[in-house]
Amino acid sequence: MQDQAPALEFRDDVATLTLRRVSQHNRIAPEDCDVIREHLRRAASRDGLRALVVTGSGEKTFSSGYTLGAIRGQLDRRFEDMLDELEQFPLPTICALNGSVYGGATDLALCCDFRIGVAGSRFLMPASRIGLHYYPAGIRRYVTVLGLAASKKLFLTAQAIHDLEMLRIGFLHELVEPAELPAAVDRYLESIRGCEPAVLKTMKADLMQVAACQYDAAALRAHYEASLRSDALASRLAAMTARS
Repeated sequence: MQDQAPALEFRDDVATLTLRRVSQHNRIAPEDCDVIREHLRRAASRDGLRALVVTGSGEKTFSSGYTLGAIRGQLDRRFEDMLDELEQFPLPTICALNGSVYGGATDLALCCDFRIGVAGSRFLMPASRIGLHYYPAGIRRYVTVLGLAASKKLFLTAQAIHDLEMLRIGFLHELVEPAELPAAVDRYLESIRGCEPAVLKTMKADLMQVAACQYDAAALRAHYEASLRSDALASRLAAMTARS
């Protein structure tokens, strides 16, 4: 496969964003940041979409992160803004890590709601090894999602960790054999399809705000009370009652 910019594909109610620089371990080039942001906006505006899957091409590496040769001169806000936009994507996001993950791609994965990895993969955050102090939002995501102890180990030692530790520290929600990755993603998608779309949007937004300690308690209660009055709740409860 020829190396190309990230691609977006729609299939039924799911969008899949794929990194496609296989010979370069699916690195993220500076110009890819704008491409990915445009893909995210297209997906967010798609009627009837239920979820976004982020994955990589090939069978070895999900992504090696931002292009090393561009860090000194081109690591600007484009990369951070792209990751922030992925983190704030309004629908559930699944990162299907088809292989190992390095550098800024570890943060890209943390921007997703769910992360499914494959046996034999590894994780490396080399920022301190190359003399780079990580950007604020990335540190926030690490500490919020993985906790302070794990974040210290990953950032302050630059040690690689392997699949089982990725699962243990909460970087991965599930660890599967490579051949089982598509089926694992499908299980999550089927569960998402079984949930009320409007509630998923408000719940995700509220969870993100609470995690960032920036929430409005009145807004959270308004979402709760609106769901109590909704036709969706009434119809779903009626269907469950009829089956019981």
